[in-house]
Amino acid sequence: MAVTDRQRLIVIAAGGTGGHMFPAQALSEALLARGWRVKLSTDARGARYTGGFSHAVEVEQVSSATFARGGILAKAAAPFRIAGGVLSMAARMRRDRPDVVVGFGGYPSIPALGAATLLKLPRMIHEQNGILGRVNEIFAKRVDVVACGTWPTELPEGVEAVHTGNPVRRAVWERAGAGYIVPGDYPMSILVIGGSQGARILSDVVPPAIASLPMETLRHLRVSHQARDEDGERVASYYAENGVDAEVEPFFHDIPARMSEAQLVISRSGASSVADLSVIGRPSVLIPFAAAAGDHQTANARQLTEAGAAIRIPESKLTVEAMTDAIRAVLEDPDGALQMHRAALSVGRPEAAEELAALVEDLAEKDKSR
Repeated sequence: MAVTDRQRLIVIAAGGTGGHMFPAQALSEALLARGWRVKLSTDARGARYTGGFSHAVEVEQVSSATFARGGILAKAAAPFRIAGGVLSMAARMRRDRPDVVVGFGGYPSIPALGAATLLKLPRMIHEQNGILGRVNEIFAKRVDVVACGTWPTELPEGVEAVHTGNPVRRAVWERAGAGYIVPGDYPMSILVIGGSQGARILSDVVPPAIASLPMETLRHLRVSHQARDEDGERVASYYAENGVDAEVEPFFHDIPARMSEAQLVISRSGASSVADLSVIGRPSVLIPFAAAAGDHQTANARQLTEAGAAIRIPESKLTVEAMTDAIRAVLEDPDGALQMHRAALSVGRPEAAEELAALVEDLAEKDKSR
């Protein structure tokens, strides 16, 4: 193959949470379909989320660090680990020069973005939340393109961005606009998902809230509840002791399928969860994670709540009674639930991955013409 016809290469860099890794996976799927070669740069924590990526994606683990966690020694060592990761990645990029480098946030994305900056390679970032994460804020003025998943997104002065929406995985995209069966006198389901942080409060509040529902509702209801390992046994026991048909797991690998079958989703308002809800189109009760940096989960929830697709309950007001009332407001009002379904779809962007892939290709072409 001639050098001019070589397969285009992208390095996608993402941190170790589903919020960063799921949209990275979505972009990888779109670019593989367009004939690109794809490398994923992450750390050991992020590598746990690579099971859904295509086997064609080359996964590279890099050394990085955060100043936000660990003791004094760990924080003192962080800049040296980050510098080592950047230099190591720069050496790799010199050998196999990528056409574009895209960062999705999180400290593990620093080495790839730092190396791309040193080598003056085409680069962009994608911010999933309504407020820039720390790493994306550092690189916002050092990249060629800033893409945003939530709109509006708070940006540093002088930085302009493109609103692409948050890319959703193919398993979600394939269920875009899935038919919604309104609540009624027949089998129904509730999906409870908590994200990678702060899900304990949902395990404390949601089971008793569901158990408090009228018996005529409970006898038709099945619950899928994602709970932390340390909470799973007590949550499952509570449901069983109160006659609630429930499946409790630390992680559901088929969340898109479960979401498409649900009459109601109870969730944190992480960017990926909000994107999935708007693309599939499901009524939801959202509880933003109060400790999220810059309260970005409240910003994430805004579009769904303002559209009338979600009920938002701040953590400070989250009680068993408030959750029971929110669940009943959806399950006991079929017409209202249908309106919530339609409202969620009205703000969805199922083509976000393709829009982001098009930005990547435009950036590669601009660099080629320089």
